[in-house]
Amino acid sequence: MIKIAISGKGGVGKTTLAGTLARLFARKGYDVLAIDADPSMNLASALGIKNPPRPLTEYKELIDERAGDPAGVFKLNPKVDDIVDKFGVTGPDNVKLLVMGTVERGGSGCMCPASSFLKALMRHVILKLNSVVILDMEAGVEHLGRSTTKGIDYMIIVVEPGARSIETAGRIAELGRQIGIDKFGIVINKAGDEVLDIEEKLKVFDLPVIGSIPFDNDLVKADLDNISPIERNGAAISSITTIFEKLSNKME
Repeated sequence: MIKIAISGKGGVGKTTLAGTLARLFARKGYDVLAIDADPSMNLASALGIKNPPRPLTEYKELIDERAGDPAGVFKLNPKVDDIVDKFGVTGPDNVKLLVMGTVERGGSGCMCPASSFLKALMRHVILKLNSVVILDMEAGVEHLGRSTTKGIDYMIIVVEPGARSIETAGRIAELGRQIGIDKFGIVINKAGDEVLDIEEKLKVFDLPVIGSIPFDNDLVKADLDNISPIERNGAAISSITTIFEKLSNKME
């Protein structure tokens, strides 16, 4: 089963892409797990789930029980194989959603039971779960590690017209390559006549473009109406469907 991590600068539309791809894979008959690993935690609305699950990091007693230790030493391999069934919420098209939550980080990063727990869960869903997994990431690779990257089939980086978005894509790819990710694809959102210029600038980072999504007022209306973007079958959803078909064809 395909495992896709989706990243990009905040506000570029990666959550819309993640939620729509998850729904499209589910409509094709796949068992789909969507994971919200972005601190903004908006994937539920993109999926059309009105009552999202609590972030896993709020279950402090569970985390301490599974990953903590009375002596203050956290466990590197806590039990996580029951988490999806116990704490996931099933939404439209039978997509299951888990919300990771945020971990308080010190200056050099967090080495704590919560961090250990989330990394163990990520390893499990990417390497062992026989489902399509769609990860809505923050603009980085903090939730991933070297032990899980071999299970990532694609890291899709969403960019929009603008130098900062393109530079962020380059940084994300650099971080990803440092931990072993080698399969990247760029999706250009809010695309217009500048698509060819963006593709040219991305060549510096050796990042191929796998699709583009036009600006679409239907997505704005969907947000205002508090419904999943896929319920508005406009130009943007049509373009995401084309991207989905490219990805699903690689599975056949």
